Amino acid sequence: MEYKKFLERLEKELVVTLGCTEPMAIAFAAALAKKHVKGDIITSVRVLASANVLKNAMAVAIPGAQGCGVDLAAVLGVIAGDFSKGLEVLEGLTPRDVENAKTMIEQGKVTVGIADTSKKLYVEVIVKTPQSYARVVVADEHTQVVLVEVDGNLLINRLSADESDVAGISDSGKSEDSFITIDSIWEFVQRAQISDLTIIKKAIELNTNVGLEGLSNAYGLEVGKTIKSSVGKGMLSDDLITHAMALTAGASDARMSGCTMPVMSNSGSGNQGISATLPVVATGEKLQVSSEQLIRAVTLSNLIAIYIKLKIGRLSALCGATASGTGASCGITYLLGGGKAEIKSAIQNMQGNTTGMFCDGAKAGCALKLSTCTSAAVQSAIMAVEGKTIQATDGIIERTAEQTIENLGRLANDASYEVDRIILDIMVQKKVG
Repeated sequence: MEYKKFLERLEKELVVTLGCTEPMAIAFAAALAKKHVKGDIITSVRVLASANVLKNAMAVAIPGAQGCGVDLAAVLGVIAGDFSKGLEVLEGLTPRDVENAKTMIEQGKVTVGIADTSKKLYVEVIVKTPQSYARVVVADEHTQVVLVEVDGNLLINRLSADESDVAGISDSGKSEDSFITIDSIWEFVQRAQISDLTIIKKAIELNTNVGLEGLSNAYGLEVGKTIKSSVGKGMLSDDLITHAMALTAGASDARMSGCTMPVMSNSGSGNQGISATLPVVATGEKLQVSSEQLIRAVTLSNLIAIYIKLKIGRLSALCGATASGTGASCGITYLLGGGKAEIKSAIQNMQGNTTGMFCDGAKAGCALKLSTCTSAAVQSAIMAVEGKTIQATDGIIERTAEQTIENLGRLANDASYEVDRIILDIMVQKKVG
């Protein structure tokens, strides 16, 4: 039974996405609202979103749009979005679509505000025409529709009276996920049939392609390209850490700067999908492991990332790359010959190193954070295989990896609100010259 549940969880959490998932969630909600509203002349588009969504949608490039912004994501969803494509809602944008969207924004037809909600992932879009309106709410998951209201009639209403609970789904930790433990993940990885892991094969293919694209062309800060060129100049060595950092950062460079190639996300984040996959792929290339070994290692990495994200929530004040980087460290440990004990040590080492890295929104600079977490992942794995583990007396580290991750969950959930508020205030108030 658990075997089937793990396969279902992989299919649920590993989703193909085009561009950053928060702008896509906004575009998705807007496209669905446009489907339901009567009339073709749009008079207004209103977006209300949680602080976590806003900070991740403000500065990240939208693929094919040569621009960014919550308002742009929403109006593109209205004009050209296909909600049936999920997080690929804006696939196939044309220059005319972008021009029309920017015209609507210039005309003042799009407004954006902070939603009055305790939810970390919440998007509400209201689209109006002269004769009609449609309101769509997405919550807790990027394409989970919990409310559709058209001209006063509720077509869908799973937004409960207790707004902190949508259809029995909370932001972190659900009883039906109790089967996911480090021990059960290890057991699944050992006995999984490779033929059942096609989603992992696809993740390796998609994310590797984007990584190579980022290393070959100029995107964003060119973190990956800079690392790679520094090897050629003799400033860095062509070792395991450098190779993993370059490939992983290259993928983030491309994705966060408008590349129109899709990636495989993890737990609602493309960057998490990239950083749970590519450090392991790069390690496999250096060690020349078999295809089966690589698939099992990438499966382990993605499942550990999912396990941690269940504790800290899909969106939080903590950078998600620390969770996916921890998964990557486990996958690398596996390829280095480590067993379950060493994998737990890798988790401890990562949490003693990267915990506390804040998420200050999705942007080109995320590639730097992914490269940092990738470097830490390799270092933590090597230490774990050498039998070196951070002590339980240190900081948030406990006697077991499971207890340490529980502490991480406390940090993400109990201490998250004020940090998020301050970060968003800084982002909104600062003047960019």
